[in-house]
Amino acid sequence: MAAQVTVGLDGSEESLAATRWAAGEAVLREVPLRLVYVEEWPNTPEVPLAYARSLAERAEGVLRDEADRARKDHPDLEVFVERARGRAAGELTAAANEADLTVLGSRGLGGVLGFVIGSVSLAVVGAARQPVVLVRAEGGGEGEGTDPGGGIVVGVDIHHPCEALLAFSFGEAARTGLPLRFLHSWTLPPSYGHAAVMDPGIGEELGSHRLGGLDDLLEPWQRRYAGVEVTAKAVVGSAAYQLAEAARTARLVVVGRRSRKVPVGPHLGHVAHAVIHHSPAPVAVVPCRERTAEDVSGTHG
Repeated sequence: MAAQVTVGLDGSEESLAATRWAAGEAVLREVPLRLVYVEEWPNTPEVPLAYARSLAERAEGVLRDEADRARKDHPDLEVFVERARGRAAGELTAAANEADLTVLGSRGLGGVLGFVIGSVSLAVVGAARQPVVLVRAEGGGEGEGTDPGGGIVVGVDIHHPCEALLAFSFGEAARTGLPLRFLHSWTLPPSYGHAAVMDPGIGEELGSHRLGGLDDLLEPWQRRYAGVEVTAKAVVGSAAYQLAEAARTARLVVVGRRSRKVPVGPHLGHVAHAVIHHSPAPVAVVPCRERTAEDVSGTHG
């Protein structure tokens, strides 16, 4: 794996916005920027030479223009360009597995807040072993400019901690200087029935317990990143809804993706899928693995 930020580029407004976001991220990380253009090669035995030349010229032009723009905007940034031929999903997933971070564009729904995630982006996000960020086109819809003072919103599950998610979130906050807002959503167990309605104190007690668990989870990371501003909330309700609402005032939303033990193809949980579709802010999807004793001892060390 190389220390670099990779962006998938195809000349669309979404991919151009992703390239600019990725360039800024590469500067913050002090690593090179890699622009990858994949020519989706058709499964036909013969391709007209003129068509092939047109594709090649378009790819070269887009890569050249965006590389020049990135170097102009960030004079000290090292920029590499690469053309690949094949299936975009496979080529970009392979590129993502070689990078610290990959950035892809996602198309907005006009005046409706949210992403339309295509099959290529869905395949990469669902299969990549490294974090992937989805970025909307600039000016892509109403509310496109999120709160400039907004921070990084992170969805966490205290019952299934994800070290990679926490490491990514705290690292990003340290680099950008943005505050971190952690959200853990929960619902009352069905066994409580009407007891919670009759006695609201039951819900408050359970909520306090959840918040305590969240604080315990974050405490070692806050010690490590003492300069990062952190707030944490345990909220009642759907995790997807709560994160989508919080995303309206965020600069970045971070969610985890559980890896399947059996390779059954790209997979996104319903929470990550919903946040991707409804967040006006860029969304980082971080692949998680099961927490081990080594992870725990390393975190507290």
